Amino acid sequence: MERPTIVVGVVTKPHGLRGEVAVRNHSDNPDRWGPDSIVFDRQGTEFRVRSVRERGTYLLVSFDGIDDRTAADALRGRELLVPESWLPQLPEGEWWPHQIEGCVVMTDDGRLLGTVTEVIANPANDLWVTTDDAATETLVPALADLLLEVDVERKRITVRAVPGLTVPADGSDDPSEIGSDLGELGERRDLL
Repeated sequence: MERPTIVVGVVTKPHGLRGEVAVRNHSDNPDRWGPDSIVFDRQGTEFRVRSVRERGTYLLVSFDGIDDRTAADALRGRELLVPESWLPQLPEGEWWPHQIEGCVVMTDDGRLLGTVTEVIANPANDLWVTTDDAATETLVPALADLLLEVDVERKRITVRAVPGLTVPADGSDDPSEIGSDLGELGERRDLL
């Protein structure tokens, strides 16, 4: 089996006396935390879900073999992962956030915006946070009319140069270049 690398949750603390833990969920896949599902920690230790229930913004999870508060407390802070091969295939033009993070973003006129350091999920479209060498952040909306090329294998993204968005607004550029009908294009967090 390949090494688990996709973080689907983080154990925040023990809950109660019977080995239950609070997990900050990073997956929208409803089956990810079902009974008998499996997750791993960074050392490759397997954890089989015995039961799960929602508690506010967290999940309360019981794992097989974790039966008391002491054992649960030993899991505090652990990232819970699955192998990338366990993720379903996405349609053309959609990417998982972990595929986008670390990509270098350039405009079509050759300006380096930086490296994607974070993907922010938004209802309309996701935002890719790029940071350059001077620690300047640029928010790049994941829109079809803005994205010219996304090559996750080479970790390179080319976007349209847009005044006020991807280039400094100095009044000399024509903002009509991008058009008014921007289509959505983004990555999927569900099914992680």
